[in-house]
Amino acid sequence: MLTLRPHQQRALAALENNTHGQVIVPTGGGKTLVMIKDTERRLLAAETPQTIVVVAPRILLANQLCDEFWTALNGTVNAEVFHVHSGETSFASSTKVQQIQCHHAVCKTAGVHEIIFTTYNSLRRIVEAEINIDVIYYDEAHNAVQRHFFESVLNVDATNYYFFTATPKHTRSTGRGMNNRVVYGPVLESVPAPELVNSGSILSPEVISYEVDFERVKGQFSYESDKDTLTNLINDIDADGNKILVAAPSSKVMFNLLSKTGILEFFHDKGYDVLHITSKYGAYVNKTKVNREQFFDTFNAWGKDPSRKFVIFHYSILSEGINVHGLTHCVFLRQLDVIQMAQTVGRVIRLNKDDAADIACGKITPGKFEMYRKSTGKVIVPVFKNYGAPTIKRLQNLVDTIFVKGLPAVSVTV
Repeated sequence: MLTLRPHQQRALAALENNTHGQVIVPTGGGKTLVMIKDTERRLLAAETPQTIVVVAPRILLANQLCDEFWTALNGTVNAEVFHVHSGETSFASSTKVQQIQCHHAVCKTAGVHEIIFTTYNSLRRIVEAEINIDVIYYDEAHNAVQRHFFESVLNVDATNYYFFTATPKHTRSTGRGMNNRVVYGPVLESVPAPELVNSGSILSPEVISYEVDFERVKGQFSYESDKDTLTNLINDIDADGNKILVAAPSSKVMFNLLSKTGILEFFHDKGYDVLHITSKYGAYVNKTKVNREQFFDTFNAWGKDPSRKFVIFHYSILSEGINVHGLTHCVFLRQLDVIQMAQTVGRVIRLNKDDAADIACGKITPGKFEMYRKSTGKVIVPVFKNYGAPTIKRLQNLVDTIFVKGLPAVSVTV
């Protein structure tokens, strides 16, 4: 049975008492469980078939959310799952307006609830289908602010609508930004990160400056500098169970790093598996190309294995929402904006699963980090002679804002 923590109970109560608004929860705070419990409550109480829509920024996250909802609700509520995006899924899916309408009509006629998983990019198809939406949850809702998504969000016709994020995005004028309360509603719940750290829900990150005694080569051969940096770094931090997320400078640099240097052989010799994913080149497990579902299943299983060592390379695609269990380190090989930086840090501050179990049963006191197997998430920034110092300063300021001051990482754009 999934038990809600106090901050999740507050958020759930806020959804029950309000038809729309924003829920701000730091990464790792379990906002998906709030959506699931709210969905369960509504569907069990409903006298007529309900339509629930869950929106994610990427197909990979849409599939992950579907898996979490299905695992929790299957057997509890009578609901059909449908996907509206172009990616692969084991459930029925389509981006064609007529098929969306058909699925909706069949569910209504059969008296069955429907839960639709979509992306911000495909949300317009649901708008065009003009189906009746009872509740819509926007995950990683800062994406709604983007120009090419905002119109769809604005035109969604839903009885209840909620925006979930750890990193609100505002605009200087009250246009597309989440500071536009007419569109996004009020902030219903904003959870401070220190509360989650002290309650044993997440960890506080440790920002580490990794001094590099050479200049980073810029331009087309920058991958050579990254190869030397990573091999030196891994030699210094190598330990059993390391699970390392690397934020690559670009898809091209990442591809060149993995294909034109000997870094894959280096990791193999060190006992590391290598996973990498980009929207341009696809997903790989070691040297084998796989589909996204296989990729998700692989890193999910390996993340739960304490003996497994692996490195995941990505360019932005894993920074938002994706659960990568067991990550011990993340390495910044590029500068990130406020949201990407906070989201990337969020990937590495999840508790060790055994620590979480021991906290749940009272063997470990929440906040007594000396009792934890994993007491922090290590965030490493290489600092070259010509590059990196401003990045670590920005990162430390951001971490202080979130984990010391207890404020959300708000990004402000035009």
